[in-house]
Amino acid sequence: MALSKDRRIGKHAILLLLSENSAEHLVMLEQLNWKSCTGKVGSMDAHKVVAAIETAAKKNGVINPDLYRESHALYHAIIEALNGITRGQVQIGSVLRTVGLSFAVLRGNPYDNEQEGDWVAVSLYGTIGAPVKGSEHETIGLGINHI
Repeated sequence: MALSKDRRIGKHAILLLLSENSAEHLVMLEQLNWKSCTGKVGSMDAHKVVAAIETAAKKNGVINPDLYRESHALYHAIIEALNGITRGQVQIGSVLRTVGLSFAVLRGNPYDNEQEGDWVAVSLYGTIGAPVKGSEHETIGLGINHI
């Protein structure tokens, strides 16, 4: 029932996001039979960030849009990642902040035992700051939830 060292879903979500050669990483993830997608979003509205990530995950078959538990798990992983981006206060536009983010969504079983089932990880990397060019800094966040 141990967490597999080679299948750390959060680590792989971050590597997929930050990798210069994501094609090589995708081959390895496909061998594990994991599903993934990547994308970009920029906004002053947290709900637009959530919507962009959910839409990408549904359109790319990472989660089944007809199953509430899968959308719900993804939502919680997104909110957890946003907590990292916003330092625990999931507010952006309401406090005059904007984000420019790249994201990766990864779904798979990080355990040795197949019966543990799938988990979903969302990684975010980019900038956050005042909505003035040059008034931002780097930020990163990770969220993981069981499906």
